[in-house]
Amino acid sequence: MSPYLKQPQKKLLAMGTSILFACVSTACTTSSTSNDAEQITVYTAVEADQLKRYQWELRKAHPELKVKWVRDSTGVITAKLLAEQKNPQADVVMGLALTSLLVMEKKDLLQPYRPKHVEQLKTDFYSQKDIPTWTGMTAWESAVCVNTVELEKKKLPIPQTWQDLTKPIYKGLIVMPNPASSGTGYLDVTAWMQIFGEKQAWQYMQALDKNISQYVHSGSKPCKMAAQGETVIGISFGYPGFKLRSRGAPLEIVYPKEGLGWEMEASAIVKGTKKLSSAEKFIDWSISQAANEAYAQNFSMVAHQNVHSKNQDFPKNLAQQLVKNDFYWAAEQRESILKQWSAKFEK
Repeated sequence: MSPYLKQPQKKLLAMGTSILFACVSTACTTSSTSNDAEQITVYTAVEADQLKRYQWELRKAHPELKVKWVRDSTGVITAKLLAEQKNPQADVVMGLALTSLLVMEKKDLLQPYRPKHVEQLKTDFYSQKDIPTWTGMTAWESAVCVNTVELEKKKLPIPQTWQDLTKPIYKGLIVMPNPASSGTGYLDVTAWMQIFGEKQAWQYMQALDKNISQYVHSGSKPCKMAAQGETVIGISFGYPGFKLRSRGAPLEIVYPKEGLGWEMEASAIVKGTKKLSSAEKFIDWSISQAANEAYAQNFSMVAHQNVHSKNQDFPKNLAQQLVKNDFYWAAEQRESILKQWSAKFEK
């Protein structure tokens, strides 16, 4: 993880190769000591602490699989996959934002495969093509992490709506993920467009920008910064907020009343893989009930019909607060939206 930025002015984290890392050490590799171990490369945008549990579950189910993990944020992984499309280096993509996988689907970069027992997933959580091109894992939602101690020092109220965040009293107090590098940042932008309408959403982002101190590389980082007092308000998502609060951070997790953006973590086989049978085995595991039970420890919504989150932090009516998300529209417009956003706000 990149170190937190301390400067008050806006900073955009570099997306160079230094931030992309492949987990090839023993701690980051799901492996077997057998000489017959099947080796595949998996690109992922899953949070690092969550990935450790998933690696453990995979090792239990398939000790013969040896996985080289390459982990970074959604934007970086997406850019890497697109850059490598003529010479794919990954065999599987796991836990990437669905809108990014749909960009790859449009470019015919995903290998169709119907996993065993895919019918056990909710229909919204897998491709409805005759032979699916992707399968879902989890869904995550936008949230605002507020450091209540720092806010109290400034004698300011806790914001309750997206519009509240544009009030001048919060000038310089907000950190947001860069939508070009963060799936969470992009889901926020597309949600505002679906909540307010496209023209009004750009006006909203112009007003919000006046209160932003930094746009950062990661979707969870604004919440982590709020937890450490490095910012007062972080536009992020629910999971890191609840986790940090359970560890004693003075955080209030706010779900803005206008509605919540959300995204789906999904997986797919990269077309052109030379390890197709091993990649299919990995995808079969990724949609299994056991894998989904591991996902459910971190998320309120998972793909498997028979798995329900036992996490009590998330509000019971969370699903009703989500906007009606058009993933295909968001994928189709991704390049255009990010180009406009960068022109307006990357300074």
